[in-house]
Amino acid sequence: MSCKNDTVNLTEIQGKQLPIDSTLTQTDSIETFVEPYRKRINEVLDSTLAYAPKPLLLNDGERTSSMGNLMADIVFEQASPIFNSRSGNTLDFVVLNAGGVRSIISEGNVSARNAYEVMPFENYIEVVELNGSATRELINFVAKSSRRHPVAGIEIVTDKNGALESVNIQGRPFDENRNYYVASSDYLINGGPSVGFFDQIVSRTATDYLLRNALIDYFKKVDTLQAVADDRIKQMDQ
Repeated sequence: MSCKNDTVNLTEIQGKQLPIDSTLTQTDSIETFVEPYRKRINEVLDSTLAYAPKPLLLNDGERTSSMGNLMADIVFEQASPIFNSRSGNTLDFVVLNAGGVRSIISEGNVSARNAYEVMPFENYIEVVELNGSATRELINFVAKSSRRHPVAGIEIVTDKNGALESVNIQGRPFDENRNYYVASSDYLINGGPSVGFFDQIVSRTATDYLLRNALIDYFKKVDTLQAVADDRIKQMDQ
């Protein structure tokens, strides 16, 4: 018995554009099959989970935003017990990126669909351990950025030129002689869009918790969403 090795070489690929527009008609059999699934998905996505008494925006503060603050606070609250149970350590603070908050939440009923609008990406929450100098670099990056990067568990005050005046983490002054545990998205921790967040990592802990699911779980357990653009990041005028 012998095997013959016939080599086939690809010499050309042809293709054409297929426009998807109003001239296309639906196939009744496919529409009938899909409809109950579409209906159920819409029911789940649009069921009311909480209420927002006022809009949560992306630009309502000078250095922070109500939507960004809410998202960072949710990550801190939802991820803290998971991280503690897996590592035995306590989460210190949260840093996210402004570009990861993709939508506002309007006044009124809040649903799972809102969570998908705010966080459409499959990003997981992870916690990294940073030494003191790496933590200072991260804080400096956030402090000097022109964007409203969401944070929780930390207060940063800078002078008018963006230089650090004071930093408090969990109500205590920043200590460069210790390590800190920082929660963020795996997208940023893995390099993200080269935002410069995490250059030196001592350790990392996965939570296996989608950031979007953290939002949904939080919406389910609260009646009313409350968040304001506060001074957790503040730049002095003089």
